[in-house]
Amino acid sequence: MKKYIVLTILIAVQFAKGQTTIDSVQKVWTLEACINYALENNISVKQAKLSKNITEANYLATKSLRLPNLNGNASQNFTNGNSIDPITSDFVSQQINSTSLGLNSQLTLFQGNQINNQIKQGKLLIDQYSLYEEEAKNNITLSITESYIQLLYAKENILIAENNLEVSQKEEERAKARLDAGSIAIKEYTDAQSQTATNRYLLINTKNDYALQLLSLKQQLELPPNTNFEIADTDEIILDVVPDLNEVYSEALENLPEINAGKINVSLSEKDLDIAKGGYLPTLSLTGSLGSGYTSTQDYNFTDQLDLNFNQRLGLSLNVPIFNRNKTKSEVQTAKINIDMAKLELAQEEKDLYKKIETAWQNAITSQSEMEAADMAKNAAKESFRLAQKQYELGALSTTDLILSQNTYTNTEQNYIQTKYLSLLYNQLLQFYQGNDIKIQSNEN
Repeated sequence: MKKYIVLTILIAVQFAKGQTTIDSVQKVWTLEACINYALENNISVKQAKLSKNITEANYLATKSLRLPNLNGNASQNFTNGNSIDPITSDFVSQQINSTSLGLNSQLTLFQGNQINNQIKQGKLLIDQYSLYEEEAKNNITLSITESYIQLLYAKENILIAENNLEVSQKEEERAKARLDAGSIAIKEYTDAQSQTATNRYLLINTKNDYALQLLSLKQQLELPPNTNFEIADTDEIILDVVPDLNEVYSEALENLPEINAGKINVSLSEKDLDIAKGGYLPTLSLTGSLGSGYTSTQDYNFTDQLDLNFNQRLGLSLNVPIFNRNKTKSEVQTAKINIDMAKLELAQEEKDLYKKIETAWQNAITSQSEMEAADMAKNAAKESFRLAQKQYELGALSTTDLILSQNTYTNTEQNYIQTKYLSLLYNQLLQFYQGNDIKIQSNEN
């Protein structure tokens, strides 16, 4: 029996170890996965959502202004000497011990249409803060996209640096063999050593840059520092045709939440004007109350007096504004100015948006043209370096010239991947402005 128990425990331990190993496997994140995770966990997005919840709570309170209020009151008094009985209203000259109980309510029937306008304004605020929430999501989406593309660039840069180090190590070995054979001078061998050391240094730098970019992305995702994290390798990038500038701008004006929030801001200012104008109009209210009480000046007991002294009141109250020291006039003028300011802010938003789109559009066209030229330069430099390697192997080229050829090829490679990922970034920006999803196809390891 003990053997079976021990065997069961061992199996459970091994299963637990296996489960730990599975849980610790490094997760590969696509751009879409990063964006979706950030939208759920980013602090700025959560704060925007909470702000919207506050406006919803305020809207509920504003709608309740149409309802009557209800207040209860109770008081206990002791009076000595000549006084008026608070219950019977008789003038007496004795000690009075009195209790008053009551309920009162008021319902606003008309207040210059201000309540209706406040309710409409509250609904507009909910819509506006919903757009602010969308804007926060868009901002984190763009930030994640930029960081992810920078990470892809840094990752590909590591591959170039690793390949350069491998090539320079082989060249150093050939230089050592030729030095031993007496076919080159010591300087050519030390040049090869220096190139290997330089490429090793560059590899360390590129890996460090990748690690820093990775950390930055993890922080934007609100991930713990010790989280296993790696991005997915991308397929061959296929860029969309750069769309028409005016078409992108027209679609952005319809889709982007910050523009629609600016339009709502104009409507909110107009509602402020309507509310301010309501201050010129009278306010009509319906009032009512129930009350009773007890006084020591009467011979009846407490319960009987509550029944005998029970009273009801119902009335209308009209408040007509005649002169309030120009307060309403000032509020109306301020509301009109705020409308003009809101319109100017919207115009500025549209102007800034056009500038952003035109910059992204121009950069997209330029970077794609540069990428094509960089690709041609890279292919030419690659062939030139291949021929230089052949010449070096035959002893027809010095180590210094070979190093120069390799460095030229490396520079063209880096120029190419830089323009490639810049093209990808600007292409995705234009897709975003058109209201399309940001998406990079990738292979998950």
